[in-house]
Amino acid sequence: MRAVSGGGVERYEDWRGERYAVRAVTGSAAEKDYRCPGCDQIVRAGQPHVVAWPADELGASGRRHWHSPCWAARDRRAPSGR
Repeated sequence: MRAVSGGGVERYEDWRGERYAVRAVTGSAAEKDYRCPGCDQIVRAGQPHVVAWPADELGASGRRHWHSPCWAARDRRAPSGR
């Protein structure tokens, strides 16, 4: 784990044979809506959640915003299809 700007912590987790960087986002730092790939519902602005992306990607294109419970249950859920 490592500290990042804004007081968050970035950690690394393995999923589907790939290493992911995972960062918790506080409600005060969540400035816009996103669609959660775990449940296909909206992660609302102001809602704490996590951002996860393949650790080897430098850009933001692979970043996905997940509800925290959806990320925690990602191995028990079918893909949402998006």
